[in-house]
Amino acid sequence: MSSKMDTVWSKLDRKSTAIAEFTLRQYKTRLSTWVVMIAATLAMMLMLLFYIEAMGSEIEPFDNDGDSFDNDGDGYPNGQEIKEGTDPNNPDDFPADVDPDPPEKWINEDDINWGELSDGENYVGEDDDGDCQNKDTPSQRDSNDNGNECDISVRLDIQNGTFTIDADGGVDEDPDEDKYGKEAGHRAFILGIGKFGIIYLLGIFLPLFLATGLIREEMSDGTIHYILAKPIARGEILLYRMLGYIGITWPFIIALCIILCIITGLTGPSEDLFRWEDIVVWMSIAWAAMLVSLVYGTIFCGFGIIWKNGVILAILFAAWELGMAFVTILSGGSSSIRYVSVIGWGMIIVDAGVAIAWPDNWYLIEVGLWGGGHGDENWLGEMSYLALPGAEPLSAFSGGHNLGVSNWLALVISTLVLTIQGIASWFIGQSVFKGKEVD
Repeated sequence: MSSKMDTVWSKLDRKSTAIAEFTLRQYKTRLSTWVVMIAATLAMMLMLLFYIEAMGSEIEPFDNDGDSFDNDGDGYPNGQEIKEGTDPNNPDDFPADVDPDPPEKWINEDDINWGELSDGENYVGEDDDGDCQNKDTPSQRDSNDNGNECDISVRLDIQNGTFTIDADGGVDEDPDEDKYGKEAGHRAFILGIGKFGIIYLLGIFLPLFLATGLIREEMSDGTIHYILAKPIARGEILLYRMLGYIGITWPFIIALCIILCIITGLTGPSEDLFRWEDIVVWMSIAWAAMLVSLVYGTIFCGFGIIWKNGVILAILFAAWELGMAFVTILSGGSSSIRYVSVIGWGMIIVDAGVAIAWPDNWYLIEVGLWGGGHGDENWLGEMSYLALPGAEPLSAFSGGHNLGVSNWLALVISTLVLTIQGIASWFIGQSVFKGKEVD
């Protein structure tokens, strides 16, 4: 009995290996395979050059709160006077026993204080320059009315991407534009190239060129008869051909993500040599792209079986998925229509990975969109609401998974959904293939 079972499984193994290896050899000998992969790699490297240039350029600092100005012309910056307890609007009132600070000392003097954030907890900032602590009354020092003087109250729901910041006046109101811009720009690049460049473009174009003709080309050339002459079910042929497709596309996606992870990890802003926290994000991007390319590949292969011009159906489907990608991005992941797409579930994997790797991402966005001022008035009586560099792109590419579960469970759910989509697409494809007459 055991020998018979071994024989059956060895035959199955030989059949699957033979067809998968045959498919891989076909891919390796086709010029189109290498053209698609080289073009995709060059496109990613070109975008990477812009990223490297941005990381190497310096962003000019800006005085968000105006305390480097000298309103009364006495030679002392406003921030120094308020810290020493003199009137910044009275030229006769200045700290006479203290040398005046250079104005540039009071630019970026109250930088964002980074810290660990977790769901539902408050984040306490710091009054680096003392302009909150030196206010006259406790009520002035506790303008957000949370019972803590000179702090930042943060209420967040990382899963759904909702975030509320209420800062006491003078806390974290003058961030370092260069430091913030580099961090926000780095994250925005990873999410932008990950969601659109790798998950969508690679996820769509690799199967469009490599999977649509997986069965159709064999049918058109007549070579499918040699395969069908063997005692192999058509459903198995489709499955084993898809294994060959996976064998060429998945290693390419993994290799490209590893290269991008290493380069951005070494180039991006960090106090260490390498940004280790980004690895989880790149892993989620790679995993999402692998699953998405599997589902698209199975669907497009089925289109090729249904119609000899199946590539037209594939392009129409790709256009639908592009629309779903834009809906997912523009809505921040809050639109329910993305659940009826493939790309929507792929991006949920990335959003969950981001929430795990960068728990302060929503705080970073919120601070940047309000210019670090949180609604405070500067010394000129103007509101400081200009977005910091990099905040808007980061906000555009970030989103919440909105599944109402933990981030890890969201990863599992989205993986299962994409797997089920792939299985369903294969089942439909092999059913059509079984009933298809081959000329």
